[in-house]
Amino acid sequence: MVAMSTATLATSTGLPDRARSVPERERTAARLLKSAAKVSFDPQTEVDWEAPQPPEVLYAPERCSSLHGTALWEAMSAEQRATLTKHEVASIASVGIWFEEILMQMLLRYAYDRDLRRKDVQWALTEIADECRHSIMFASMISALEVPNYGVGRTAHELGRIFKSISNNVLTFAGTMYVEEILDALQREAMDDESIQPLVREVSRIHVVEEARHISYAREETLRAQAKSGIIRRTYNRIMIGLIVHQATKSLIHPQVYADAGLDPKAARAAADANPHWQATKQRAASKVLAFFGECGLVGPENRWLLRRAGVIG
Repeated sequence: MVAMSTATLATSTGLPDRARSVPERERTAARLLKSAAKVSFDPQTEVDWEAPQPPEVLYAPERCSSLHGTALWEAMSAEQRATLTKHEVASIASVGIWFEEILMQMLLRYAYDRDLRRKDVQWALTEIADECRHSIMFASMISALEVPNYGVGRTAHELGRIFKSISNNVLTFAGTMYVEEILDALQREAMDDESIQPLVREVSRIHVVEEARHISYAREETLRAQAKSGIIRRTYNRIMIGLIVHQATKSLIHPQVYADAGLDPKAARAAADANPHWQATKQRAASKVLAFFGECGLVGPENRWLLRRAGVIG
């Protein structure tokens, strides 16, 4: 199978003009392979896992906490706020691990059926290596914070098992983009905030730098795969993307986080669900990727209600 040329993307599927200008797969893969060879990190040696964690220092910018702006937040001490953000960061990182494990399996399945001499297949294997290090990095951070590995809950976990088995190329790369873009947006805020814990800032910086390559490739592959999708497949893709967005977003903060932070879990969860500041944070984090989904036909009446329920659109 030869690499798809730019011209073949000019289809009659109703995709935007930008689909016609996507670079050839092999050229993009070769560029990303060079980038990975030049700038990659070993978190086990480049992160100070023994860094002190002052009890009153936040683990995330306060505007990114699910309770920021609520009466509960205002009643908490500085140390209680720091404890809450520590558990929230761990919960979000565990969602990252969950999807990275799914992605690694899908990429390996992609590589299994293709010629390993191809640059795009070599890039898939390189991305697997990156994601493997990221999962270990997130797990190491959770251990260093001395908090539980929250995960995504049984329902999302089992749906992930199904998704990785039935996913097509659109869903593989678009689903990857959504989870990674959410993490990327939150971590960009964290890495630039000198008031939060250095450990979290360093982990965020490494992930942001390396994920930029993954997101770039996923965007091009999503456009290519959408260009080959008919009306029925595009409808199916929108439904599945809606489910991914809903499950991933609703799983960001595990309910047990509030209990472990010393709060009434029911009251805290209700406050977070009704918190306009938290809704704005999720919408801000998802705005870039959802704009892209809208451009390439992955948002429509089939899934817009799921996006609203996830709190990522108004």
